[in-house]
This record gives sequence, structure tokens and C-alpha cells, in this order.
Amino acid sequence: MTKTFSELGFPGRLIAVEGLDGSGKSTQIYLLKRWLELQGLKVFFSEWNSSDLVKSATSKGKKRELLSPSTFSLIHATDFADRYERQLVPLLRAGYLVLCDRYIFTAFARDTVRGCPPEWVRGIYNFAALPDLTFFFKADLEVSLNRILEGRPQLKYFEAGMDLHLSNDPYESFRIFQGRILEQYLAMSTEFNFLLMDANQPIEAQQSIVRELIAAKLDLSTFTTEGSHAELNLSEQTSRSTKPVPRTR
Repeated sequence: MTKTFSELGFPGRLIAVEGLDGSGKSTQIYLLKRWLELQGLKVFFSEWNSSDLVKSATSKGKKRELLSPSTFSLIHATDFADRYERQLVPLLRAGYLVLCDRYIFTAFARDTVRGCPPEWVRGIYNFAALPDLTFFFKADLEVSLNRILEGRPQLKYFEAGMDLHLSNDPYESFRIFQGRILEQYLAMSTEFNFLLMDANQPIEAQQSIVRELIAAKLDLSTFTTEGSHAELNLSEQTSRSTKPVPRTR
């Protein structure tokens, strides 16, 4: 599929965020979701690897380190296809703003780095329309690593790319693995019209830019639902957003 949901005539719009683990994209999409909801807009949020259909199988496979790169890829594709058909498409037809924490580009980058043929990976997802807006949050590797370690004591096995045997040191493996993923993302950025964000900037500065771009590119009034249009300024939202944001996947 080479068309966006807008180009296919859907009344809703899909906004995706992409980035390395630790880039801060999940925080940004959470703040965006709150901002849109407080304007009384119809909003739905979906995240990578969250389908009830395959979530338990994925978790078990990771814990036992049983997943080959191709199996990993197919399980994530099954997860995405299930959410796409049961959640994303119906809500976009109903005129919702759908926010996705990771979309097909995550698979294009990760699975290719893990050794799957790029054409094969893209073929698995050829049923999916493209997002109407895709934000790519580009952070320095050390910034991403420090953010992850601020929230928990150690890296996860797969996010560090330990299954690829790049290094016995998980931190060095993370740098190599995520660095290769970054190269894949940057190679895709022009092809898929990514909106490149400097994820090294403060949270509030990034969020302001995200909101400005969305307000400029979408007519948000078309997604209004009945109810309150209460507004909350950015500093209040960020100070109140102490609850955990969707976990990095």
C-alpha cells in the first residue's frame, strides 16, 4: 500500500510516532492524546505489540529466547494485522483521530537489522495504508540509553539486541543495535515523509512543535465530539503527567 488513509477517503486520520527505544516518543504521544481529548476530539490510542491475540505468546517466546528473527517478525505482523482490522480501520472509518505508538516502520527497521530481507518484511505489511502524519523522534544514542536506565536498572535482552550476539556487553550491544536501527529509519525518512523531531530537546519544547504541526496540517474541528472543550496548558499537562506512559516496545 502506498496511499495514506486520507488519500483512500477515510474520514479519520492516523498519526504515528516512531523512534529508538528511549527516544521519548511514548511520552510525546501520551501528551498529544491528552491535549486532543481535552479539546473534545474523538481520539483512539494503539501501541505496538498490544493485541490480546498474540501478546501472551510473544511474552513467552521472549522470556524463553525461542524466537528466530523471522518468527519474531511474523508474530509482530500478526499483532499488527489484528489491531489494524479490529481497531484502527473501523475507528478511522468512524472519523477518529487514531494515535499509534509505532507503526509498520518499526518492523521495517528492526526486522531488517535482525537479518530479514527488506522486501519480505515490507510484503508482510503491504495490506496496511500509510499514516497521514508520521513523527520520527531522533535522539542521541546516549540520551536514549540514559532515559531507559532512569526508569529501570538494566536493559531488556531484545531491546539491547543481545539475540544478535553483537557484544557480550549489553550497553555496547544496545549502541550497535539501536545505531543500525537508526540508520534504517533515516533511510526511510524521505520515502515516507517523516516529520523529524529533535528528541534531545526538553519535553515541553518537543510537544509544542508537535501540536503546532498537527494544528497546521489537520482540520481538528472535523474530529469534534459532543462534550466539554476544556483546555489545559502545556506546563500543567506535563507537570500532571506523572502516571506511567505506555511502555517502550
